[in-house]
Amino acid sequence: MSAAALPRDELARLSELRKYAVLDTPAEVAFDDIVKLASSISGMPIALVSLIDESRQWFKARVGLDAEETPRDMAFCAHAILEPDTILVVPDATKDERFSDNPLVTGNPDIRFYAGAPLVSASGYVLGTLCVIDRKPRTLSAENRTALATLARTVVTQMELRRMGAELMVANEHLRALALIDPLTGLGNRRALDIRLEDEIARARRHDAPLALLMIDIDHFKAYNDEFGHLVGDDALCCFAGILNMDNRVSDMVARYGGEEFVIILPETTEDGARMLAERYRDRVENANFPGRRMTISVGLALWQPRFDRPEDFLDVADQALYVAKREGRNRVAEA
Repeated sequence: MSAAALPRDELARLSELRKYAVLDTPAEVAFDDIVKLASSISGMPIALVSLIDESRQWFKARVGLDAEETPRDMAFCAHAILEPDTILVVPDATKDERFSDNPLVTGNPDIRFYAGAPLVSASGYVLGTLCVIDRKPRTLSAENRTALATLARTVVTQMELRRMGAELMVANEHLRALALIDPLTGLGNRRALDIRLEDEIARARRHDAPLALLMIDIDHFKAYNDEFGHLVGDDALCCFAGILNMDNRVSDMVARYGGEEFVIILPETTEDGARMLAERYRDRVENANFPGRRMTISVGLALWQPRFDRPEDFLDVADQALYVAKREGRNRVAEA
C-alpha cells in the first residue's frame, strides 16, 4: 500500500478546512440525510462524508460503517482529493496496486468497490469526499456518477450554510456587545448598567447579600470643556475611565451613566468597603495628571435596601447622595 501524495496546496487546503469548524462536531441531520440518500441511490451499503485533515479521515456523516475515523494513510479519500474535478472510481480494490494491501481491503470492512466525489469549497480547495463503498466489485453507472457529484455539491452547500450560520451568530453576539458599550470610554453604557443592576439586585435579594452603588460626577466638567475644548474633554473622560477600571474585582461593574457621570456596581460590598473604595477613587483622581489641569470628583454612595421596588429607586438614592456631596463643597464622598 502506498500513501497518497499531498495536494500541492495542502497548507492552504487545511486552513480552509479549519475555517469550517466542522471537524469532531456532533452528527447533524442534514449530512446524515445526504449519506442515506447516496447509499439508497447507488444501492451500496456504505456511504460517507469524509473530511481529510493532517493525519486522518474523519466522517462527518456515515451509514453502514461503525468507525468514526481512520488514519489518513489508509484513506481512499486521500487519493480522491488529489483530483478536484474527477470522481475517483475503484471497481475492485484487490486489483488496484494503490489499495490491494490496504487494511481496509484485506480486513474489515472488506472494501472492494469505492467511488468518491470531491467536496470542493467555493475557494477551490478539496476538503474531503462524499463516497459510496461496496464489499463486492462493481461499476458506477453514468446516472449514479451524476447523482454522486450532485450530492457532493449539496454537502459543500450545507457546510457553507453551517459556516455562514456560525459567522452570523458571532456577528450578532458582537453587535449585542457593542450595543452595551460606551463608544468613547469602552465602559458599559446605560443599557448595560440597567441590565447588570437588575441582575445584581435580584441576587442580593435572593441571598440577602450586601450590594453597594457609587455614582460619580467629575466636578465642574462643563467649565473644563469650555476652557480646553471637547476633544481634550473626551481625552480626559477616557483617562478618568481608566482610573475607575484600576484594581476592580471581576464582579464589579463600571459604567458611563451619561455625560461626565459614572456608576460603579459593587456586589458583596458593605458600607465600609464601598466608602473605602470611593475615597480611593477620589484620591486617585485628585492626584492624576489630566490634560490641561487637575480634576476632582464628587461621589454618592448608596446601599441596596429590600424596600427599593425598582433599580431606579436604588439609582435615585445614589443620585441624592451625589447631590449632597456637591452641596457640601464637592471633592468628597457622601451617603444619602
